[in-house]
Amino acid sequence: MMGMSDDNIMMKQILATHTPDGSEVEVKTVFQLIEDILNRATLQVSSGDTAQMEIEDKAQQASFDATIKENTPAIDIISSEMDAFFEIAYTLGNDAHQKTVSLFNMLAAYSWDAKLVLTLAAFVKNKGEFWLLPQIYSTNQLAKSIAFLKVPAFILEPAGNLKSRDALNSLIKVMMDVTRCIIEFKDLPSLYITQDVPAAFATAISLIPTAVYWTIRSVVACMTLITTLTSKSSMGHEFPLSASEGWELSTLAHKLKTIYEHLTKQMAICYQHIDERKSLEAYQMLLNLFEMVHIDNMKILKALICAKDDLQPLLDGSTKKRVNIDVLRRKNVLLLISDLNISHDELSILEQIYTESRQHTTGQKRFENIQSPASQYEVVWIPVVDRSIPWDETMQNRFENIQYQMPWYTVHHPTLIEKAVIRFTKEVWHFRNKPILVVLDPQGKVVSPNAIHMMWIWGSNAFPFTSLKEEALWKEETWRLELLIDGIDPELLKWAARTVSNSARIPLEMVYVGKSSKREQVRRVVAAITVEKLSYYWEDLTMVWFFWTRLESMLFSKIQLGRADDMDPMIQEIKKLISYDRDGGWALLSKGSQIVVNGHGTTVLPALLEYDMWKDHVLTKGFDKSLKDHHDKLYSIAHPCCRFEFSTHGGRIPESMKCPECQRVMEKFTTFCCCHDDNVPGN
Repeated sequence: MMGMSDDNIMMKQILATHTPDGSEVEVKTVFQLIEDILNRATLQVSSGDTAQMEIEDKAQQASFDATIKENTPAIDIISSEMDAFFEIAYTLGNDAHQKTVSLFNMLAAYSWDAKLVLTLAAFVKNKGEFWLLPQIYSTNQLAKSIAFLKVPAFILEPAGNLKSRDALNSLIKVMMDVTRCIIEFKDLPSLYITQDVPAAFATAISLIPTAVYWTIRSVVACMTLITTLTSKSSMGHEFPLSASEGWELSTLAHKLKTIYEHLTKQMAICYQHIDERKSLEAYQMLLNLFEMVHIDNMKILKALICAKDDLQPLLDGSTKKRVNIDVLRRKNVLLLISDLNISHDELSILEQIYTESRQHTTGQKRFENIQSPASQYEVVWIPVVDRSIPWDETMQNRFENIQYQMPWYTVHHPTLIEKAVIRFTKEVWHFRNKPILVVLDPQGKVVSPNAIHMMWIWGSNAFPFTSLKEEALWKEETWRLELLIDGIDPELLKWAARTVSNSARIPLEMVYVGKSSKREQVRRVVAAITVEKLSYYWEDLTMVWFFWTRLESMLFSKIQLGRADDMDPMIQEIKKLISYDRDGGWALLSKGSQIVVNGHGTTVLPALLEYDMWKDHVLTKGFDKSLKDHHDKLYSIAHPCCRFEFSTHGGRIPESMKCPECQRVMEKFTTFCCCHDDNVPGN
């Protein structure tokens, strides 16, 4: 339609007409009504829809009248001038640009978005009958007669010229798209734009005058076409679009579509910039909030969960009904933070601990006035999802399935957790992929950044889940069998209570506890044990998972307290067990609760195989002491050092650690792997 140099000359001419004087127009409200009218006008409405459309029209009319009344002076002036303009339009011949410039001269005092909206309002007001008569022509004979005189048949009849009608409607649609986009740019919050103007915003601002020009020029084309077609129809002429008319409409539509796509691209960049600025502010607000002292926990919880002021952001796990966040006021709150990949094992054990603590509380209330720890805290699931991944039905079903299993409070939907909160959980609380349990006291203060390890080891007995309580619980523990299997299998403790014989014919009991990883391998071993009746084992592999999770939690608990390298024999033995599991087999022998031997497979197995070498000592020393002495001799020769593996998905990783065997600082290596991780619970 124009070359680049002509385009530049044209825009200089348009910019010269732009002399805004601050005149105000209710741009958004007027455009909303125009949009409603044109959306209805360009639809093909069947006779069955007419009654419903009339009802909706009545509902809209009052609002339309009020808005038009407020902006009547401007719209009337433009409308009347457009009437006069089109009466003499033919004197301008086919010079569409000159017609458009004339309109810009009329609109000189208004902003760019107001120019567009006023032009569209005048267009709808002047040519409304073009669409109004077809809406009622099927039910009103007078309207039908007038319509045949004033409206082209391709608008009246579905069998009319579809190509002509679609060309006009397509252009009107893209005109509205561009106008809507320009209004959106005007509404962008200046607070986040003026302080740090992104290039995208500057690009869009420079493009807006061009976009306004081509949109108003398209209005001119539509007005001219409708006037021409109506005139032809009233004179009984055929009305299909001529080749030049059809070419002009399609070319304008293509031009505006290109402009619209460019504007929306820049808009997306601007929104991303604004979102980042808002998220940064929200993140800083969270940091500040957690440094302040509060009278209760409401400000903290609302900042974490209720950023959108949802009135009932929580789902009560017991009733499955939505509740207000006030149910957590001045209570100790345990925030269970996880993604949607939280495993069945983790959910199962947590639910068991939570349910048992509640049942214990109910039973005590009849006899005690003092509340048990379980009644003084609530658990809330905070689901963390990747916002860059579109939320689909599969994810919704996964979320609902997890939510349904939880007996505690859960956030109603992951969208209630803002990006700033997700960032806070990762950067401040070190959440990665494995669940963490952040503990807030009744005033919203963090008393533990992750009490999940305390929960695995001691359950609700760890209340109030503070570091001081964690220290106190460790002081009460000793290296004994109960520490390793507490809450997992009471049958093993019954074995430990039996009298141990002092002869080689001692009745030994053995349990297979599997490995912390390679779940399928554990299943195969269990199957072999079952067939050959080799030993006792846990049929529920969740118990295998819990055994190893508790052991790892003991290490992480010490790491979190900064006590992983203490010379306490208990933590040294725990570290050995975890290391042995990563590096082959191991065996642990206890006499009652007392652990006698805790050794690597390379030393325990040979000690047992060499029974003939130490059997003579059994009668004098006892079986357990004789085995330990022989094992210690082999250990002093082999003395295998330890190794540990820490996944980045687990959150905090110790900077350094001493080997529990040789007490030297261990070398540290970092590896990256994109293959299937068999260490992930549930795999």
